[in-house]
Amino acid sequence: MVLLLPDGEPYSYRRPSPLSYALQIPLARTLARAGRDDGLTAHVVHYRCRGWNTTDAQLAADAEWAVDEVVRRYGDVPVCLAGHGMGGRAALRAGGHPAVGAVLALAPWLPADPDAEPEPVKHLVGRQVLLVHGTNDARADPELSLRLAERAKKSNRDTCRFEVHSDGHALRQHHAEVTALAADFIRGSLFAHAYARPVADALAAPPPLGLRMPLAAGFGKSLGQ
Repeated sequence: MVLLLPDGEPYSYRRPSPLSYALQIPLARTLARAGRDDGLTAHVVHYRCRGWNTTDAQLAADAEWAVDEVVRRYGDVPVCLAGHGMGGRAALRAGGHPAVGAVLALAPWLPADPDAEPEPVKHLVGRQVLLVHGTNDARADPELSLRLAERAKKSNRDTCRFEVHSDGHALRQHHAEVTALAADFIRGSLFAHAYARPVADALAAPPPLGLRMPLAAGFGKSLGQ
């Protein structure tokens, strides 16, 4: 099961934007197709509101609730939390749930306040973790995701990060490559398929090499996808 977590806002109690869900549907369909033979299912999580809301961490709480629902409905199935933007932060924060085996954070939004408590990472031990960030992201600072990945790698060797050069927050310019990377990571993490060589190399490489891995143009085509 893949649970897709849409983007959100740092602070807001307004209802979530329908567009944020709509933007996740094509990825959900692509991932479900890629994992059809393994029985993979993808669902987009609906938040109660669109904001993280400081210490309430509501988007992460909603992600944990969604994983609980998967366990309640389907039993012991492997789960990947895959989020974009603020949803990427929610995926990382909720990744310690016992049912979660993999975490995918696309352009994760992370707080820049130097006085804020650092995002926790030790709960990610035992999970496969992939961060993907565009180097021209003006909404979510890629330097912050690199710092988090560096801290996570110290306690969890199964952590890697890819950089999408010249791409922005939406990762539109290299959408096909990002989607192919996500599918390869999820199939390898949840079903023990062999990772593509770049993913395997990124997971095995010591920092900073495995945390600044460039996503090559044509990644999906090179895999025959």
